[in-house]
Amino acid sequence: MTMGHGASRLRRLVHEVAKFGAVGGAGVLVNLLVFNLVRHVTDLQVVRASVIATVVAIVFNYVGFRYFTYRDRDKSRRTREMTLFLLFSAIGLVIENGILYVATYGFGWDTPLQNNIFKFLGIGVATLFRFWSYRSWVFRALPAREAVADAESILKGERAKRSRESGQRVP
Repeated sequence: MTMGHGASRLRRLVHEVAKFGAVGGAGVLVNLLVFNLVRHVTDLQVVRASVIATVVAIVFNYVGFRYFTYRDRDKSRRTREMTLFLLFSAIGLVIENGILYVATYGFGWDTPLQNNIFKFLGIGVATLFRFWSYRSWVFRALPAREAVADAESILKGERAKRSRESGQRVP
């Protein structure tokens, strides 16, 4: 692996994390706004209101990830993608709302401020899991694109090495 290829891979990862963060950040706002709205206008228990908010955020995030963050990824297996997205989102929902449940019903931390703190903490922990699972399993990189990028990098390195040896410039 050449130094340029490693830097390029790091740059792509940083760009991906930034796009994931933009969609995820907006999703957090949607999640918290819906959570507080449902808590304010209904008599639902805190975790039920949180689950509704999480589901709304999951739908919002899917649209953002598919059409913004991962729009260049493989779209040929949309049913598989959607199934995996829903599976990993459901696991994230359990992580997120499990933390809120334990804080609320296990420790009795049930003020609106405490609810929001533990809702936010749950979102944070679940987000780490979601980032790993979405990028690893749901929105997979197109294998051909990676192979072409790797091959081009290797060819450039070989051409540059040959030109240095022969004293010629590389186009």
